[in-house]
Amino acid sequence: MDSVLHTRARFGQRALLLTTAAVPLTGWTVHAIALHRRLAASRRDQLTGLPCRDALTAYGQRQLAARRHADDLLVLVLDGNGFKAINDSFGHAAGDTVLVTLAQRLRQWTAARQGLAARLGGDEFGAAVPVPRDYFAEELAGLRFHLDRPVPYEGLLLPFTAAIGAAYATDLPGRPFSDVLRSADVSMYKVKNGKVPFPYLGTAVDADVKAVNGRRPGRPGTALESAA
Repeated sequence: MDSVLHTRARFGQRALLLTTAAVPLTGWTVHAIALHRRLAASRRDQLTGLPCRDALTAYGQRQLAARRHADDLLVLVLDGNGFKAINDSFGHAAGDTVLVTLAQRLRQWTAARQGLAARLGGDEFGAAVPVPRDYFAEELAGLRFHLDRPVPYEGLLLPFTAAIGAAYATDLPGRPFSDVLRSADVSMYKVKNGKVPFPYLGTAVDADVKAVNGRRPGRPGTALESAA
């Protein structure tokens, strides 16, 4: 009896799907689909195709809430070295080529580890990826080697390297993903400026570094007097 009921239910579902597919799309349905596509596109960076900061934050927060890979969740922030010099010397098209290439390399590395890469803005990128702590240094060394390669552009090889900061979510227990991302951001800044050796894991203290004009100390705009 159960098998008969299951068979009827299966055929009923199939009939419903076929009927639904046969119904013409109404004006509202077309509008809803277009709206969904626009919303999905707005969550991606138009130049690189990577998700944006909000998408990375939402993804990381879901990983923490579900505790899936939470113990190994490594958050990365990357920043190009000498990117402005490339723009000034070779033009913005060359700069865009560098950004797209960096995005492709980071996406490839992250996807192979079942994580997510995103463009945070400018020449800054982020990622959330499960990496066992025992392999942390080895993995980041491999990532830096993967990224630090010249970028082909109109018959030239543009020199390029990236500074990499990192933080483990478990080092900031109970904190939101945005705090872990900030810790990785400060970690990157310290590595970039030679304050700490690479690789360096950000801490809760790094996550609590006070912002200046809404930006991490050392960023453009932080030298300006803060508004009261």
